[in-house]
Parts: sequence; C-alpha cells; structure tokens
Amino acid sequence: MTDITCKLLVIGAGPGGYVCAIRAGQLGIDTVIVESTKLGGTCLNIGCIPSKAMIHVAEEFEKAAHAAAGKTPFGLTAAEPKLDMKQAVAWKDGIVQRLNNGVAALLRKAKVKIVHGQARFRDGKTVTVETETGPKLIKAETIVIATGSVPVELPFLPFGGNVISSTGALALTELPKRLVVVGGGYIGLELGTAFAKLGAKVTVVEAQDKILPLYDAELTAPVAKSLSALGIEVLTGAKALGPTAKGGGLRIETADGKERELQADKILVTVGRAPATSRLGLDELVLDMDGRFIRIGERCETSMRGIYAIGDVTGEPMLAHRAMTQGEMVAEIVAGEPRIWDKACIPAICFTDPEIVSAGLSPTEAKAAGFAVKLGQFPFQANGRAMTRHGEAGFVRVVARADNHLVLGIQAVGQGVSELSAAFGLAIEMGARLEDIAGTIHAHPTLGEAFQESALKALGHALHI
Repeated sequence: MTDITCKLLVIGAGPGGYVCAIRAGQLGIDTVIVESTKLGGTCLNIGCIPSKAMIHVAEEFEKAAHAAAGKTPFGLTAAEPKLDMKQAVAWKDGIVQRLNNGVAALLRKAKVKIVHGQARFRDGKTVTVETETGPKLIKAETIVIATGSVPVELPFLPFGGNVISSTGALALTELPKRLVVVGGGYIGLELGTAFAKLGAKVTVVEAQDKILPLYDAELTAPVAKSLSALGIEVLTGAKALGPTAKGGGLRIETADGKERELQADKILVTVGRAPATSRLGLDELVLDMDGRFIRIGERCETSMRGIYAIGDVTGEPMLAHRAMTQGEMVAEIVAGEPRIWDKACIPAICFTDPEIVSAGLSPTEAKAAGFAVKLGQFPFQANGRAMTRHGEAGFVRVVARADNHLVLGIQAVGQGVSELSAAFGLAIEMGARLEDIAGTIHAHPTLGEAFQESALKALGHALHI
C-alpha cells in the first residue's frame, strides 16, 4: 500500500472541495484532493452546468419553432427546426469536458496533488483510497469532507429502465415523447420545461399542494402560467404509487383520492437529494449528525477536531455557491486566518421559465421574524429592456424594515433575472437601505432598473408606474 502524508486532505472535488483545495494550495498548504469520479462533482458534470446547457438548447429550439409557426410579434419567420439530440448532448459534454480540464489545471497550478479513487476513513487522521493502481493510505493533519449529494431514490420507483434521475435525463440521446416528472421542485421543473420546449408531452406530479413549495405564490404564478402555455400538465396534491402493472407508466393517487395511470416513455424522479456519505466509513468516526447530514459549527468544524465538512453533506441550502464559499473559508482557517461563517444571505435561483431569484427574507419570513416591513414591487411590464426582449412577465420585489429601511430581502421573477442575483446579494451583504438602492444610478435600458424602481416604490415615489 502506497502512503501519502499531507497537511490537508480534501475528500470530494466538487465545487466546495476543489475551491477549498485551490485556496489551500495558494496559501502554501500541502494539499491532497481525492475524487471518486470526475473533477467538478455533480454541479459541473451532471448538474448545474449540463442542465443549463440543455435548457439553452431548448430555449433556442423554442424560438426557432415560434418563428417557423409565425408566432414572433416582430415579424421573424424561419423554416421548421429539427433537433439532433445526440449532437446537443455532445455539445453539452464538450462544455463539461472543458471545465473538467480547467479544474484540473487550476489544481495543478496550486500544486494540489490529485488522487482518483474511493476514500474511506480508517480513523480521524487516516483515509484509505481504492485507486485503479491499488490502495493508497493518506495521513493528514486536517481533513475536509466535501462529497456532495446524490438523487433520492424512491423505494417503490427505483432508478433503472425507464425510471431516471436528473443524471439520466441529461444523458438522453433521444427525446422521450411522454415524460412524467415526479417532483415539482426546481430540478424537476427546470428539466421538465426544457423537454416540453423540445416537443415532449410532460406531466408533473407534485405531492404538495403547489409547485416550488419553497417560494410564495406571487413568485411562482408566472412559472405556473408558462407551464400551462407549454402544455405541461401539473398535478399537485398527487402521490406517485409505483409503476403500472404492464410497466412503461406511473400509477398515482390524485388530490381527490382517485387512482390514475400516466403513460410515460421516461419517468424522471426529482424528489430531493441526500448526502453522499454511505461509502466514506463514517462509522469509524464519532461525528454529531443532524439526521442524515453532518452537523457543523460557524467555521464548518465537525464534532471531531481536525475534521471539517462543507457543502451538501452539511444540509440545506444545498447550493454550489454555498459550498464554494465554505471551501474557501475552511482553507483560510486551516492556514490560520480568523474566519467564521457570517453571510447575510445566500441567493437561490430557479432556472425555470421565467427564472426566479430569492435573496434574504421573503415578506412572510420577515414578518415572522418580528419585523414591520415596507415592500416595493416593480413589474417588468414597465421596463423597457424587458419589453424589447419579449420577457415582460414578472417583477422585482424588495423587502425592507419599516423603521430604518434596511433591506432584508429581494426577490424577482422574469426572463434573465438570474443575472440580477449578484446585485441582490451584494445589497444585502453590504447592509444597503432603500435609499442606497434608489440613489444608485442603474444603467438604462437594463432589467436592473426594476431593482431601483422597486426601492423607489417602497419609498413611495416610483417613477415609471
């Protein structure tokens, strides 16, 4: 068995892990990173990046189809579009490969040693890695667990055959004619919308009484309208029961208690994600847990000295940018810098049609926290840039304290609003007040003007409505 000794061992090369390793390398820390699959983890390989690539393909296809049908309001016509799914997947895979190579290059630049294989704890300082060339024993002063998460599998609807996870959906080289999506959260709706735009007949089955249950009805209403316009059938309050007797379909219980069968070429299960820790040998450690997740403190430290955990293994919000920020922080803590987790907000985005962004507290959350609030909401129907992009649905909403106008939260729904998330996060992180946003010059014509106007509205003197 080959032995490796290092100061820092990072297990998992997803967004959190590779950022942690790169930053540690930059700080001169002797660092090793272990990855069982491909560098970049779920987000880069089978999640965030490839899904956005396929969403873009679907959007372009829909535009071409509208032009062919004479549905564009500005007079553009085109021939009937055709899609080569194999070529689209190859293009998506090419982007992923370029990013894989980029992560590898950045790790090498930071002088991080990369070990490919499955890691398993022997104790709090020692890990065995099964590699293609045999086992390696790695001894480290500090270890960071950054193994991410995996799709939740329903026991009565296991993955295999025509039952697929988001990973399988992004690898399809043929468009399913009929797609049933189990789960009306952001993953299911993002992929379901994309397949509907490409021509699939999509049905969404959601157990709760609304789609995107983490967001308020005002934010999700434009998304629900878009789903309906695409011909997507949304069944809320419905429970998946299992495959049909002859296979090829899904049995469900509808909101009124009746059983129904849905025919499907593929059944996409998107009911959540679970921490990827089953193969780590955590039973060799003594870690405090929060259910399935590893409990951490304000420095991402676990209950065992010298072991940290970041990203999805630590629970919600299971977002790549949270993991990245945690990874950078932990690397600096290992280097001896005084860091703690003191973030004011973590923006969350749904890449549905239209997109949804939420940063900080919603109006309901702010009131539940005991704040008297001022709200300002500005519709994209009154925004010139939105009108010229044919994306007038939606709005920007700002939530502020009534007494001192401190901004507590910002939400938006509309085409392209994901790009406003940085401004929203920065405003909250810097402690902006309504007057700060209203007094900042926002370039014209941009969607960002709706942010300024929402603050003006909260102050009682919006200019364009």
